[in-house]
Amino acid sequence: MPLDAVCLTGVVRELREALLDLRIEKVQQPARDQVILTLRGNRRLLLCAGASQARVHLTALGRENPAQPPMFCMLLRKHLTGGRLTAIDQPPAERVVILTVSMVDELGEPGRRRLVAECMGRRSNLILLDGEDRIIDCLRRVDLEMSPQRQVLPGLFYRLPPVQEKEDPLTVGGEAFRALLAAAPAGTEAAGWLLDRFTALSPLVCRELAWAGCRDGAQLLDGEDRARLAEAFSAWQDTVRGENGRGFTPWMLTKGGAPADFSYMPIRQYGSAMEGTPWDSFSQMLDAFYEKREQAERVRQRGADLQRAAANARDRAVRKLALQEKEYAKTQDRDRLRVFGELITANLYRMERGQSVLRAQNYYEPDCPEVEVPLDHLLTPQQNAARYFKQYSKAKTAEHYLTQQMALARRERDWLESVLDELSRAESEQDFADIRRELREAGHLKGAAPGKKEPRRGHSRPRSFRSSGGFRILVGRSNSQNDQITREAFKSDYWFHTQRIHGAHVILCAEGRQPEAQDLTEAALLAAWFSQGREGGQVAVDYTQVKNVKKPAGARPGMVVYDPYQTAYVTPDEALVKALEEKRPAAGAEK
Repeated sequence: MPLDAVCLTGVVRELREALLDLRIEKVQQPARDQVILTLRGNRRLLLCAGASQARVHLTALGRENPAQPPMFCMLLRKHLTGGRLTAIDQPPAERVVILTVSMVDELGEPGRRRLVAECMGRRSNLILLDGEDRIIDCLRRVDLEMSPQRQVLPGLFYRLPPVQEKEDPLTVGGEAFRALLAAAPAGTEAAGWLLDRFTALSPLVCRELAWAGCRDGAQLLDGEDRARLAEAFSAWQDTVRGENGRGFTPWMLTKGGAPADFSYMPIRQYGSAMEGTPWDSFSQMLDAFYEKREQAERVRQRGADLQRAAANARDRAVRKLALQEKEYAKTQDRDRLRVFGELITANLYRMERGQSVLRAQNYYEPDCPEVEVPLDHLLTPQQNAARYFKQYSKAKTAEHYLTQQMALARRERDWLESVLDELSRAESEQDFADIRRELREAGHLKGAAPGKKEPRRGHSRPRSFRSSGGFRILVGRSNSQNDQITREAFKSDYWFHTQRIHGAHVILCAEGRQPEAQDLTEAALLAAWFSQGREGGQVAVDYTQVKNVKKPAGARPGMVVYDPYQTAYVTPDEALVKALEEKRPAAGAEK
């Protein structure tokens, strides 16, 4: 669900307890619609104005910053860095958070700045205000053509979004609610009625109230349904009006282990179809809920051209392989051509020119059945025999070359599928740069335009983990990095890869010691997690020492052969993966 106004109230109460009176030490903009304020104590406040992910909360996730900070980030740094966060406010029933920062201007005079986060779907925005609440600048400018009712432009006074013509559910009294309810026609769909009548209620909460109040969970049928819905609404009001947010319960719904929805109170309407879990804080819950969505959004935004190029190249390879396999199937019938040529040669004495069919006994088969050999009536018998022998020779030669070409096409298809798998797990700008370079070197992407230099980037670092026994475990982020960590590993280190499915190369650094079974299992689990088998059950992972891993000459990046090896069967476990991860600062420039 989008972050509704009531859920945002719970977040704001949590932020007030954690952040008030702290100084802003850093301002970063890792993505176009994300700003992170780092406050004293390394507390990182995320303000996101994405259309489908608008929110405000503390975050513990590392995000890569661009090599060159955007202009809006530079503006925020100028006005907010070093300032003290003195207030965090939310207008009643609005999805708006206002951060008030006391600061000192260029002349050394004390002043005030406000940063407004509007979390309103596709109209979400981040707006910086001066001491008089004039707009200094904003993430998305809104002019008269875009919105005749409300413009958001530098120099204008800031105004809150227009108020919806709905009732405030937090101020409506019990008698007023029952009066509104009594006016609803019999058979009214309860959740829709609540959503249309009241502001600040999300569809999820409206369905929950309807489920609690109506016998069939949907319609208002008679007075009993209305009385029960009024009781459920009153209980909801008591929950959200609780002092200091004691009534709020961060609650995440999961389906098949994947986050599906969240709320500020327990959700029971789905029964056993979804699992509900309480969380200690809204920030932790929102971090976990949006983590995978952010990664998918990064792939969609930054890797769209790479995804398209790799998918198109993979589809071409698949089509090419299908044609080659069809041609190869034809070559398997070549013995028939040789037999026809032999039968024509053996029956030359009784053939005449202009004959279109030869009926003869096939002495290559046990019963010598009679067969019909098609002939070209414009050719002599000898020429017909030569034509069949030539077709046989061509088919034999084609089989040899098609076998080689199909092997190359299969390797190309498998490599491109591994690239698509890498893109699904790409996290940082460097990951995308590595994959882009890999595709360019393979000829599937054009180089930079003439006269235009590509941005220089540092070397990508592999993911780093630490096993229970203290062994370092490296996980490649791309095919080229898979080659690198395998090439640079010691011969006594251990190499892991999922069996028959695409995934990252994993190196367990033995460091002159013999790893225990638990260390090997944890490395195998990481190989399973960073593979196409992440969402599966038991995943087969092959492992061997690095000395047994070889790269064939001319093979694409990431392609290796290995023998001997052992196989472990593990179940991917996200919690264990996070527990093993070595904490390190986010990659990217701190400019």
